[in-house]
Amino acid sequence: MFERFTKDARDVVQGAVGHAEGARAQTVDPEHLLLALLDREGSRASFALGALGVGGRREAVRQALTEARRRAGLSRAEADALTGLGIDVSEIVARVEEAHGVGALSGDRKDRRRWSGHRSFSKDAKKVLEQALRVAVDRHERWIGDEHVLLALTVRPGVPAEVLADHGVTYASLTRVLGGDTGEACA
Repeated sequence: MFERFTKDARDVVQGAVGHAEGARAQTVDPEHLLLALLDREGSRASFALGALGVGGRREAVRQALTEARRRAGLSRAEADALTGLGIDVSEIVARVEEAHGVGALSGDRKDRRRWSGHRSFSKDAKKVLEQALRVAVDRHERWIGDEHVLLALTVRPGVPAEVLADHGVTYASLTRVLGGDTGEACA
């Protein structure tokens, strides 16, 4: 599949690995793909993000991802569902961080011995990349670009889709900006 990736898409994958290494995460997650997309300049995805107003709010997106990571990767919707069951995620995070330090639930390995092994892609990150292929095929495009990875992140449920939607980036808004609107999100 990677042979169909454009240089920009390959750079996003490599950037995601870099973000995972920087966080000392054992796997590359969808959040790392989004962080790598935010780093891009001069690509179709960066154009689309800029056109939707995210260009000046990249730090806000990064902060929202950091907050979700502090909640052990739970989306706000998942945290709200737990609140409905009487479980206060904010209180749990506060208590764990009080006992073990800020970011203890994030999965980052900052206080552990450096892990230098190969970082594989998590199941969810692999699904995002597979979804990028489906998006490209549905749009009748031969190559998989970074814009397809961005579109895939908006379709897959989870923290990246929620954070992007909170900043006005949805599948529908992206297809309007990128062109080739098929009228529906591929699932």
